[in-house]
Amino acid sequence: MKKKDDLQQMIKNKNIVYIATKNSDYIRINEEILMVKRLASSYKIICYSDKKYFSRILKVYKSILTTSFKDCDMVFVGFMAQMILPFLSWKWNKKDVLTDFFISIYDTIVDDRKKIKVNSLIALILKKIDMITIKKSNWIITDTVAHALYFCKELGAVKDNCYVNYLEADRDIYYPMQIEKPIMWKGKKIVLYFGSILPVQGIDVVMNTISELRYIKQIHFIIIGPVQNKVKTVDYDTVTYIPWLEQNVLANYIAFSDLCLAGHFSANVNKAKRTIPGKAYIYEAMNKPMVLGDTVANHELFEEDSKHIFVPVGSSKILADKIREFFQNHYD
Repeated sequence: MKKKDDLQQMIKNKNIVYIATKNSDYIRINEEILMVKRLASSYKIICYSDKKYFSRILKVYKSILTTSFKDCDMVFVGFMAQMILPFLSWKWNKKDVLTDFFISIYDTIVDDRKKIKVNSLIALILKKIDMITIKKSNWIITDTVAHALYFCKELGAVKDNCYVNYLEADRDIYYPMQIEKPIMWKGKKIVLYFGSILPVQGIDVVMNTISELRYIKQIHFIIIGPVQNKVKTVDYDTVTYIPWLEQNVLANYIAFSDLCLAGHFSANVNKAKRTIPGKAYIYEAMNKPMVLGDTVANHELFEEDSKHIFVPVGSSKILADKIREFFQNHYD
């Protein structure tokens, strides 16, 4: 399995066309664009910032169709390549293709979000699209070793052609800082969780944990994200829900929190075991203690110590015990 240094060496001094259908300010896309700009001898970026996906993908398709790939050495396809490679790879026939296979649409829709039954025709079509995308790529990038091994086993990826490129937090926003707690939470022990509230994250485990600890009034949870639209919430005076925050404000909230929940905590979604939560990179950049799911992927980067607490996935009771234990050890 190849690492980020190998990836950068391969990109260096190449003439590259970079393509992505995700918005250009998305953390993974921004990181790749900066890498291409820094290392390539020349480049063209086909990626847009439009908020609406349909608008972005129309612009991407139009730009691909009107771009000459004659002089490029490599086509670098970012998130999500399944919308590009099965349909438009004829435009750069015989050119080297590097694909950031950030997600499997089969894995995400069928196993993670459980929108489609496993053996249905649509599920088989989605899996086939994943496999075609990989087959049309000379190399793929994954976010963890665990994901690379899964893609090799299930989708036909070749281990020697996989690069593992872990996410990185935006260090211009997320860095160690001292922020005082707002007056409403002065004297409270703050436990923070934020996310987009997807099944893989295991927000139900977090809700049950809040219930477990509801009688300890000194512990207060702050949950940031569209929780009310995604899961049944608990309503206690020990929890505050915030639908959304700008990133710089989120950084302040993380800074004044005492303990951060990273996850993933779901025991019902296999993807949870193969993914390192994006929030874990942010907490790490800010030097905050965090609770992580005890998964193969998380152990690729983190070891158990005073700032990295591991809990079995799916167990709200153990998560509650670990939170209680953390505050007993650090504040009592």
